[in-house]
Amino acid sequence: MLAHSFHIPVMGLGYTIDTPARVARYGISSVVSIVEDNLIEKMRKFYSEKIGVIYNEITLKDEDYRARRITEYLNLIKKIVDDQFESLKKEAFEIGTEIHKYFDLLPDTAELKKMYENFLTAVGQEKERIEKQIRESLVKGSIDVNIMTKLDKFNYDKNGEQLPPEFCDAMAALRGFANSNLESGIVFSAGLNPRLFSYCASFPDFFPNAEGKIKKQIILKVSDYRSALIQGKFLAKKGLWVSEFRVESGLNCGGHAFASGGSLVGPILEDFKNKREELRAELQQMCQKTWTEMGIGETHPELKITVQGGVGTAHEHEFLLDYYKVDSVGWGSPFLMVPEAVSIDQESMDLLINSKKEDYYLSDASPLGVPFNNVRNTSSVALINRNIEKNRPGSACYKKFLQFNTEFTKIPICTASREYQNNKIKQMALPETPQKEIDRGNDIIKVKECLCEGLASSALLSHGIMPDRNLDAVSLCPGPNLAYFSGKFSLKSMIGHIYGKENLLNKAIHRPHVFVNEIELNIKYLKNHIQKITDETIEQKNKFVESYKTTLNEGIAYYKNLVESIKNESADFLENMKNDLFRLEEEIAEIAVREEVVV
Repeated sequence: MLAHSFHIPVMGLGYTIDTPARVARYGISSVVSIVEDNLIEKMRKFYSEKIGVIYNEITLKDEDYRARRITEYLNLIKKIVDDQFESLKKEAFEIGTEIHKYFDLLPDTAELKKMYENFLTAVGQEKERIEKQIRESLVKGSIDVNIMTKLDKFNYDKNGEQLPPEFCDAMAALRGFANSNLESGIVFSAGLNPRLFSYCASFPDFFPNAEGKIKKQIILKVSDYRSALIQGKFLAKKGLWVSEFRVESGLNCGGHAFASGGSLVGPILEDFKNKREELRAELQQMCQKTWTEMGIGETHPELKITVQGGVGTAHEHEFLLDYYKVDSVGWGSPFLMVPEAVSIDQESMDLLINSKKEDYYLSDASPLGVPFNNVRNTSSVALINRNIEKNRPGSACYKKFLQFNTEFTKIPICTASREYQNNKIKQMALPETPQKEIDRGNDIIKVKECLCEGLASSALLSHGIMPDRNLDAVSLCPGPNLAYFSGKFSLKSMIGHIYGKENLLNKAIHRPHVFVNEIELNIKYLKNHIQKITDETIEQKNKFVESYKTTLNEGIAYYKNLVESIKNESADFLENMKNDLFRLEEEIAEIAVREEVVV
């Protein structure tokens, strides 16, 4: 049973690194990134000292250090949450207590809240009975974890010899989660990784036990139904059940942005709504075949469909739950303004509070070559500019999580690194280097951020910990939806906003419906993409653009019909939404590939 109808998705490497220790006792589920084991080890030391448990450092010289660091940290967070929750459950039902806060944060429609209200008016044995029932019904939020499947590079020993696959970054992180005491889910984002997915089958907790319970659940972040089916079937053939498909609006989320060819979240959710039972039946049949061969009896595990990306009002939240029948809605970037829930330093908080809508943009900052949601005037960008002024572009690459480029070296390096950028500068200076390659090199040098450091430093700074080597520049990765929130908010206020008790939107900025915002982001992405294509034929360009436009227009046609089903918005709002859809349709019709070939 879920206490809340929202969850807090993973944000960066560090912003939600300890969110469960902040909110799980109130029944709020959240996601921890388990990519950055250096940060994880520092946070384990911090929390061990905070709660008074013995801390034994796991160093880079220790065997399987990455997996062990992750396991020990997750076990510590679980202990903290369990202790908090057990303490909360024993408190008196009085104002000012943690258990009262638990009830206060619940939506008015929650069964637990109704039980609590009944308790307040009951007397005698009936009051005692309700109190006992309430205490037994309290639930913690899930401590879920996240691995970006693309971050699975091979590692090397001190002699430069490649280590076995199980010591790849994502494989070791998965092992760290699998060996932990958590009974929760692992979110796989960024697509199918056959080696990583298959590795799940090495751990019994990913399979149903004698009671049919799956201790370690698989959550797939997906862009559409087809992707969910392909990945789900790959896992099901191995007896690995997907407990949740987490649909994410690719361009309307924080962090890395994965455009999906113009596919929009509304039509995608319609697919899931209509085919949910079909999906369940097909995956169930495939899994059960393998389970039977393993001696596991007939099992019917839960299948959830959730959604996240760009949601900003209680009405949107309610509509997604009611119309598409999703089990939960993810609220990510707005929680960056809630220091009770995330680890963010004050300077970054102030930057977000004062940023304007035009300051949020889709950048090329990521060394992965994937578009990256960003905000202007971060200390990370300032560091890039200072390094260029000093004639020392690039960053010292200490953590090496994003080393995937072999343009100049046999062993992959990172495009944000000083080594890569020095090689690129030398290449650009050669007389035979084409101008387009020089332009590309200049762009790389100007924008590539060291995300390994930048997305972890804020969490450390917020706890008064100076990052190693004083690398305190911060990268921010908010979704564009954060442009409509301006302020520092309490946990109670943000949850009140989600459930319609408060309105935290910046009233000075008009905010269109989440579905309209997503279309606008896709149009902007398509226009930018057209400008960047320089090495394909006009025919290829036109094919891509026309396909993208067709998909967007199909989505708009769907939304035009959907407007009549949106019952919780005012007539004026819906009329404006219709006008927005017609306006965007006209804008799409005007998009065309330039006729000249850019050289």
